Amino acid sequence: MAKRKKATVKTKRTKKSGKQSKLVVISLLLIGLILALLYYYLQDEDSLKRKTVIESIPAGFPSFGIDISHHQGEIDWEQLMVTEHYDTIIQFVYCKATEGSDHFDTQWERNRTVLSKLGIPHGAYHFFNPKSEPLPQAQHFLKYWKKEDMDLPPVLDVETEGFSDADLIAKMKIWMTVVENETGMRPIIYCSLNYFETKFINDFKDYKFWIAAYSRKPAFIDDSRIIHWQYSETGELPGIDEKVDFNVSKISYK
Repeated sequence: MAKRKKATVKTKRTKKSGKQSKLVVISLLLIGLILALLYYYLQDEDSLKRKTVIESIPAGFPSFGIDISHHQGEIDWEQLMVTEHYDTIIQFVYCKATEGSDHFDTQWERNRTVLSKLGIPHGAYHFFNPKSEPLPQAQHFLKYWKKEDMDLPPVLDVETEGFSDADLIAKMKIWMTVVENETGMRPIIYCSLNYFETKFINDFKDYKFWIAAYSRKPAFIDDSRIIHWQYSETGELPGIDEKVDFNVSKISYK
């Protein structure tokens, strides 16, 4: 009787062990299936985002680019340009460097360093304060932006009203002349389509413009002075948590 009991107990243990093994195998298979589905879902989601970006780019322009500042936070450039291969889509980047006569962008130095290492053509922009003296602003910009081989022309970002249009234009010219004399690069003017149409269209004949227009293609897009068009301020990219500006250029940076 004792030997039979031991055999019965052993048989029960073997059956229990077999059931546990099957549960482990099934659990592993389910986990594998979930991970596989998650992988393909993420792949599809990434492909969809990439497709959305590509489809958003207006036809007829040789280059696509973005402009960024501290508002986009600490960008994961490795994920964006290397892991997700957006270096094949993004041909140029502009980074905010300074504002007014005493502010510099907290992400400027990091963004510039990483972009230089990645070999992405990039440039710096200064957010202009029209009610402040232009010379200190130019000197402030030149303190933080030093021309390097891969640099694109610097940009003067003009988005706010001055005391008058005449005063605004006069101050802009001082800033741009100082920067050009120091670097040998003629700055580009960034402004809204409205500013271009109502303030600048009859001036700055020898300067290039970067126009922001989100609801429509700029009516003056064929003007030879307009070389960049910022067509969206709500772009989404991997590695960037916040919305980002999308731009196209008449210039090829490939």
